[in-house]
Amino acid sequence: MTHFDAAHPLLADALEKRGFTAMTDVQSAVLAEGCAGRDLLVSAQTGSGKTVAFGLSVADQLLDEDADSDLPSRPAALVITPTRELALQVKAELDWLYAETGLVLASAVGGMDIRTERRVLSGRVDLLIGTPGRLVDHLNRNSFSPDHLRAVILDEADEMLDMGFREDLETLLKAAPEQRRTLMFSATVPRTIAALARRYQTEAVRVETISAEEQHKDITYQACSVRPSDRQNAIINLLRYHDDTKAVIFCATRASVSYLSTRLANRGLSVVALSGDLNQAARNQAIQAMRDGRARVCVATDVAARGIDLPHLDLVIHADLPRTADVLLHRSGRTGRAGRKGTAIIVVPDNSYRKTQKLLQMAGITAEWGNAPDADAIRARDDERILTNPDLIEQADEAEASLQAQLADSFTAHQLALALIRQHRRDMAAPEELGEAAEPNMAYAAKTYRWFSLSAGKGQDMHVRGLLSLLTGRGGVKRADVGDIHLHHAESHVGIADTAVDGFLARLKGDGRLSDDITVQEIDSPVVPEGREKKKHDRKKSFQPGRKPRGAGKWHPDDKADRPKRSGPKKERSWQDDSRPSGPKKSGPRHADKTGSGPKTSGPKRPGPKSSGPKPSGPKKSSLKQPEANRSDQTLSIRKKPGKSGRPQRPGKPKQGGFKPVRRKSSR
Repeated sequence: MTHFDAAHPLLADALEKRGFTAMTDVQSAVLAEGCAGRDLLVSAQTGSGKTVAFGLSVADQLLDEDADSDLPSRPAALVITPTRELALQVKAELDWLYAETGLVLASAVGGMDIRTERRVLSGRVDLLIGTPGRLVDHLNRNSFSPDHLRAVILDEADEMLDMGFREDLETLLKAAPEQRRTLMFSATVPRTIAALARRYQTEAVRVETISAEEQHKDITYQACSVRPSDRQNAIINLLRYHDDTKAVIFCATRASVSYLSTRLANRGLSVVALSGDLNQAARNQAIQAMRDGRARVCVATDVAARGIDLPHLDLVIHADLPRTADVLLHRSGRTGRAGRKGTAIIVVPDNSYRKTQKLLQMAGITAEWGNAPDADAIRARDDERILTNPDLIEQADEAEASLQAQLADSFTAHQLALALIRQHRRDMAAPEELGEAAEPNMAYAAKTYRWFSLSAGKGQDMHVRGLLSLLTGRGGVKRADVGDIHLHHAESHVGIADTAVDGFLARLKGDGRLSDDITVQEIDSPVVPEGREKKKHDRKKSFQPGRKPRGAGKWHPDDKADRPKRSGPKKERSWQDDSRPSGPKKSGPRHADKTGSGPKTSGPKRPGPKSSGPKPSGPKKSSLKQPEANRSDQTLSIRKKPGKSGRPQRPGKPKQGGFKPVRRKSSR
């Protein structure tokens, strides 16, 4: 009992009965003398025993003689968690911890019958565990009174803020008495959590038991580079390669969870799904199936990444890249808990190499890069399992001895070994064939090229597409490894990446032939076709921010006076020319002279085609006609002759080529 001296005696007995031999770092830190009765802001890695830690920390408030334990609907402590599964898991942990204390624990989570929860809350409740939304709902219904709360614990506080529970959290914290303890536990403490702590905590003690070097030290990180189309096949091969372990596969969307779990089930794997599409009963059944061994694979969204403890979980697969580094850490933290070793594998499409590298760098993780296991590696692993099968060295019991003797007398050792191999392989799903993925370290690296001359060009009807097909087909070169191609009349010059040259040369025939009529020769540098460089030079460059356009800054208003004058007489014209008509300026092609040489007229809008009705009587406006004197120096517009109908045609260009002009509708 020397290891649990700082804990309450009743809780120390519960720890010993549970098999604890020593407390973890975070459990010892919250029981230190400087933390007694103080507000705490605790950050510790996942799987470090935070649930037991805050259970030990608030024991004095719950088991104190002054606590009103017999009052109905007045809990003394409130535990808030982001998800339903985590709330039920926390309640299960605290049930055995407080089993000998006589305290009453209750839960309030979404998806459960709220009437049953209200009946439970109407009686005595000492410790209430729930999710933010359901707790606020009970608070609004007056199902419990927060006036006697002596401690409020926020578990995975950063996740609750990310999920949009800030308003609910503030409602619960404002409703609690000011003289209370507020404990915030999380794996990370971002700025949002620090701001929340400053607002609702009083002189909080910062407890940090995690370092960047020791974070997930029991987890081995691997990154598998695959082609984007082979991502799901790679997941199946990973599960086959790690066949004897439990695994959790994280996807980004609920649709991906549904599709992938269905495909794995069709391959004969015992799989369950965990996402927001399921009701609470189905989610509880999925977690229980993983805990009791009825299911080996769980396909889940990030709802299961926070706090869920699945025993003997050895493998975590990231089918979709996490959104942030914190999500990566919390996903991977489902394995490697309580001192056990685990493996976290990130499935990386070869077009997401840089994004994955940046994500790992932000999380402070170093991953082992490689390719997903292929069919040959999986079959070799299956054979290794047969040779290391523990049943081969165990002794037979009395019920098996007689059958063992009959088999030994009836069959040879080779026949029995063959039957064992076939039986083992018959029960296993066939591995998937994977395409060759790009090398992860060379996916975005600068490539160097070597040049080759091929004895075929434009004179032999060779074109770029056909030459590229020849190189990728018979030459075995990837399209990404083919550089510039220069076609000449009788030959072609091709650049091939340095990393692909050895494979390309190995595919050539003995005399350096790629085909019957095409020979290959290595050259020092290519001959660029005439005009090719000029086209590249004259190609319009895209605009770059911050770059001054060509010719900018070369002209100044003062330079206008220094320009050379044009030859010939210059017509001086004042801005207020009397020849210009007064009145508003009209725009548009209908108001301008068709020849462009006459002055623009002002006045009312030109009337449209004549109507057959009677004309309105009244004096004519003089502004409709120009004086004869003003027309002497003008070029007259050509008017079209009236048609057969007798109507005058509108002014426009003369009729050309015998085409009938299209009559436009007049705009009014």
